[in-house]
Parts: sequence; structure tokens; C-alpha cells
Amino acid sequence: MGVETKSGARFRSAVDQTEIIVVRPASGAIDLRCGGHPVVAIGAEVPGDLTLDPAFAGGTPLGKRFADADSGLELLCTKGGEGALSIGETPLPLKDAKPLPSSD
Repeated sequence: MGVETKSGARFRSAVDQTEIIVVRPASGAIDLRCGGHPVVAIGAEVPGDLTLDPAFAGGTPLGKRFADADSGLELLCTKGGEGALSIGETPLPLKDAKPLPSSD
């Protein structure tokens, strides 16, 4: 089961307060998760019986971008939480900061 990501789409974790927005969509449907469970669209009903998977409890810091080179997906965290983002079982890494130009 996967979600279709569109630029500007907003999702939230089913197990904590993490919220994200899609900056760059994936090339197709993906199994986007937070805290080990699939994310849900903002405003959609959240299952009440889920708990944070300790294997995906690395946290998602506010204001950080996450990117997956294989799918092209890029996300921005708009509300931090305890769960870590992943595509399926694969952790979603922080996007590398662009180096600033030299001032020489």
C-alpha cells in the first residue's frame, strides 16, 4: 500500500505529532512511513491502536528536509516528533545542505 505524493501534499504520523509537507513528489506511489507505520493525510482519521516502533524512533526534527534519491521524493518537516521517516523499512535520510559559495 502506498501513497501518491503531490507537491504541497501534507501528511502526519499515525503514532506521534510529526507532520510533513511534500516539497518534491516521488516518481510513483511509495510506502511512506513515520515511526514504523504508514503516514496519513492531514485531516484523515488516525488509527488509535498503533504505537511507535522502537526501530523507527530516531525522531524527525522541525524544519529539516528529507530526501530519497531513488524516488526523487523530498519532504519538509513542519512539526517535529519522535518517529523517524522511512520508505518501507528504509530510513529516509536528511537532505544534505548545499555548500555556500566561496567569498574569496
